[in-house]
Amino acid sequence: MASQFSLRSMTVCTINYYFQGHMGYFKSHATKHNSTVVRLNMPPGIFISRNPHVIAVLDAKSFRVLFDPSKVEKKNTFIGTYVPPLSLYSGLRPMAYLDTTEQLHSSLKSFSFHLLASRKSQFILTFHKAYSSLFDMVEAKIASGPVEFNGLNQSSAFDFTCNAFLGAVPSEVIGPSASNKAAIWLLLQLHPLASRLTKFIPWPIEDLLLHCVPLPPCLAHGSYKTLEEFFSRAGESLLEDAANKFGLSHDVALHNLIFMTSFNANAGFKIFMPILLKWLAHAGETLHGKLVQEIRSVVKSSNGTITLDALEKMELTKSVVWEALRLDPPVESQFGHARTDLIIESHDTAFRVKKGEMICGYQPLAMRDEKVFKNAEEFVANRFVGGQGKKLLEYVYWSNGPETVSSTVGNKQCPGKDMVILVGRLFVAHLFLRYDTFSAVHDGMLLGLEPRMVFKSVKKASDQ
Repeated sequence: MASQFSLRSMTVCTINYYFQGHMGYFKSHATKHNSTVVRLNMPPGIFISRNPHVIAVLDAKSFRVLFDPSKVEKKNTFIGTYVPPLSLYSGLRPMAYLDTTEQLHSSLKSFSFHLLASRKSQFILTFHKAYSSLFDMVEAKIASGPVEFNGLNQSSAFDFTCNAFLGAVPSEVIGPSASNKAAIWLLLQLHPLASRLTKFIPWPIEDLLLHCVPLPPCLAHGSYKTLEEFFSRAGESLLEDAANKFGLSHDVALHNLIFMTSFNANAGFKIFMPILLKWLAHAGETLHGKLVQEIRSVVKSSNGTITLDALEKMELTKSVVWEALRLDPPVESQFGHARTDLIIESHDTAFRVKKGEMICGYQPLAMRDEKVFKNAEEFVANRFVGGQGKKLLEYVYWSNGPETVSSTVGNKQCPGKDMVILVGRLFVAHLFLRYDTFSAVHDGMLLGLEPRMVFKSVKKASDQ
């Protein structure tokens, strides 16, 4: 393992990370050192991140060290080598930045499970409302030319997550700019990792603005204040539960509710829906036809409605969602500090790591491990169908844990992992109940974080 820090090496690292792309950056280091465990420097710049040193784990075996709370500490490692200003969260550390050993983590994660369980019955209805409206807009606009999906999805994802969790639609309460307010707040946290903000800003200026110094939190103050007022009113009963059942103060519960909804859920769906659309578009009409047949036959046998039981019967649909998450997880990297001196094992060898060193797992490479997945770089729609396919779910890590493991208060696995799978299936099901097929193109990346998807055509369902 190699690479020593210097201002020059950090500058080269930053340039390579954004110009090679995240995948190219990690692949190049693995190739250079002929190893899937390598030392490297991670962006952002030294005025945002104090220490860019990480040990990258890039195969399915070594990556698993990040799931063991006895070996890895997750305090302040949610995004990576830096922590956004806490003033973005009213001075509090959200659950995502807490380690499993902190008592507050257990209370907040229990609250998150309560939130999901208490609102589970609303997920299908609220998704239908938000995304039926999205597809209505696609159809209204596509007669005049190609339609970008991402902007519509940003609004729909925020409306859906807030309505699902709170029973209130932000675009109806705050106005059409509601999702933009959440996006501004998100950008203030993620800008050190964003790239190619616009083609009109030269790279050196963008690098200086986004990657070298933190943007002032005051830029999001007005937006966050509006969100705070919305969540205070709409989440009143949940905030009472947080105090009465989990001993959480009003402020801690409120700002974590904003974070769980606006960052964890909304940002995830904002990125994941374009990813799903990308791979479905890439697969083409043959897969579309198979999904149409499965989805419509199951829904027909369920009295013409999408239910949780019906979604469970859609084996190919489930596999498509897992395969998209395997290739393109919405959160690419996981981080943690070694609690003690430890040994990390890859398929071929072992590496000694010292206490306190940061470990970075890059999931898109770990889940394309050729020693686990046949044709690992390809989108194989039915990869997880059948008994042998289900066994591979042990190596699907998108949720900060194996797909075969459940989220608990004692681990850092996403508490909403089952909701994400549900929503992914809902998206595919709604798409192919409505259309026989569609065409869309992947037109670059937005902020380097999500694929820009553009609908070119849709073919309405022939049996409607």
